[in-house]
Amino acid sequence: MVITMKTLKLCLISTLALSAACSGATPAPPASSAPAATPAAAPAPAGPRLYVSNEIGGDVAVVDIASRTVISRIQVGKRPRGIRVSPDGSTVYVALSGSPIAGPGVDESKLPPADKRFDGIGVIDIREGKLLRTLPSGSDPETFAITKDGKRMFISNEDAGMVTVLDIAAGTVIGTIKVGGEPEGVDLTPDGRYVYVTSEEDGTVSVIDTDSLKVAATIKVGPRPRSTGFLADGSRAYVSAENDGSVYVIDNVKRALLRRLPLAGKGAKPMGVEGSPDGRFVFVTTGRGRTLVILDAATNKEVGTVDVGDRPWGLAVAPDGRTVFTANGQSNDVSFVDVEQRAVTARVATGDRPWGVAVVR
Repeated sequence: MVITMKTLKLCLISTLALSAACSGATPAPPASSAPAATPAAAPAPAGPRLYVSNEIGGDVAVVDIASRTVISRIQVGKRPRGIRVSPDGSTVYVALSGSPIAGPGVDESKLPPADKRFDGIGVIDIREGKLLRTLPSGSDPETFAITKDGKRMFISNEDAGMVTVLDIAAGTVIGTIKVGGEPEGVDLTPDGRYVYVTSEEDGTVSVIDTDSLKVAATIKVGPRPRSTGFLADGSRAYVSAENDGSVYVIDNVKRALLRRLPLAGKGAKPMGVEGSPDGRFVFVTTGRGRTLVILDAATNKEVGTVDVGDRPWGLAVAPDGRTVFTANGQSNDVSFVDVEQRAVTARVATGDRPWGVAVVR
C-alpha cells in the first residue's frame, strides 16, 4: 500500500478531531482575517478633573485632580478661551476664535485678518473624551454663560459689541443683543435670571434678562472690566477692573454700584473673579500681578494674597470651596491653591498659554 502525503494529512486531521471529541474539549475557532472591531470609548476617569483651555496650543488639557497630572489632551481648534461645564455635567463647552491675538494697546490694523471660519463653540463629550462638533457663536467669541436648564448660551462677541444667544440643542442662533464695546466676561447670576456682560471699551456692565433677551440695566464701573463673580446668595456682584487695579461691588438686587475696592498688591491687574460656594470669600486673579487675592465677603477686606505664577487669568473653585485653581497664561501651568493655608500646593504644566479652567466633578 502506498501512503501519500495527502493520506497522512487526512489521518492526522481525523486523529485530532477524535481526540478532541473524546476529551470533551472545544476546538479553537479559526482565526479571522477581518479587521478587529474598534474598541468602545473608554469611560471618563473617576474623580474630579480640570478642563483647561490652551489659547495658543489649540487644545483642552484634562487634569486629574487627585494625581495632579494631565491625563488627556483634546484638540479643539483655534484660540480656545472661555470654558464651562454643562449643568448636567456631561459636556464641556469652549469658545474658539479665528481672530488674531491682540493685547491691550496693539495696533489691530497691523494684524493678519480674522478667519471667521474658525469662530464657534466647541462641544466636548466628557465620557468619550473628544470634540463632537462646533456650534455657531457669532463673531470672535470669548466667553459665555449657560442657563441653569442647559438650554441657552449667552456668548460675548468681542469685535462686534454684541451678545449672541444660542439654542444649544438645536445649534441655532435665536437672537443677538447690543451691549458695550469689546464685551468679554459673561456670567450668570446665581438665580439664573440675569447675565452680566462686561464691556472693556465702555467700562460698563450690561445686565441681560435671560427670558426677554433685553438689557435690563447698564452699570458704570472702572476701566477695562473683565469678569463678574457673585456671592452664593446672589446679593452682590464683584466686577474686576483691570486698568484700575480694583474690584467694583454691585448690589445685585438694586443693580447699583456699592463701592470700589482697590487691591493692595503691586501691579495688580484684576482679571477673573469667583465667589466661594459658602459665600465667605471672593477670589480674584490679578494677571500681571501674579497673585490670587482672597477677599472676605463680610468685610470686603483682603485676607490673603498668594503668588500663583505668571499672569493668572481664569480660575475655578472646587465644589467644597477648599481649593482654587488658576490658569497661569505665561507660566503655561495651573496652580492648586489651598484656601485655608493660603498656599500653592501644586503646579501642573498644562500646555501653551492656558486661559480658562473648569471643574468637572
